[in-house]
Amino acid sequence: MDNLKSIIENGGALILPTETVYGLFAKAMDEQAVNKVYALKQRPREKAMNLNVADYQAILDYSKDQPAYLKELYDAFLPGPLTIILKANDRVPFWINSGKDTVGFRLPKHPVTAQLIRLAGPLIGPSANLSGSQSGRRYADIIRAFHNQVEGYEDDQFLTGEDSTIIDLSGSKAKILRQGSISAAHIQAKISRIVFE
Repeated sequence: MDNLKSIIENGGALILPTETVYGLFAKAMDEQAVNKVYALKQRPREKAMNLNVADYQAILDYSKDQPAYLKELYDAFLPGPLTIILKANDRVPFWINSGKDTVGFRLPKHPVTAQLIRLAGPLIGPSANLSGSQSGRRYADIIRAFHNQVEGYEDDQFLTGEDSTIIDLSGSKAKILRQGSISAAHIQAKISRIVFE
């Protein structure tokens, strides 16, 4: 873990597992590190990055105008395969959300990645694939794609291979932007007052 933390703190990039797919992680508040991930993925700059954070307080630290049910949603599903989009506050740098007024939050459940986020602070962690191709599901494929381009790797044979559900809470109603293992019906069963578009 000390080695992974050192790589992140020195502006490096890591291939790490989440509970769903592999991610390409770097320190979120380091503009050069974020730029490196954009370049590695060949990702268009207008596509914002998510913040991978350690806990509920970190979500509050980088967002505003949160819905009243946010803590219920957090307690029911996070950490886990759910990405939450909220209004960004002025602590979110432009190189994370591409100048948009929103920012996404992810709390990976994988123990190695979760511990690194706790130790190193917010990270970006888009899926470990070239932009436009399938999310990083197979370790061997990822190693080939990013051979000698990142500073560290961590393998895990037991990922689900299914992307996280993305839910947008920045408007007056919730909206599912990408369907993963957590459905709108599943969310409403836990939090009856949430209203979807």
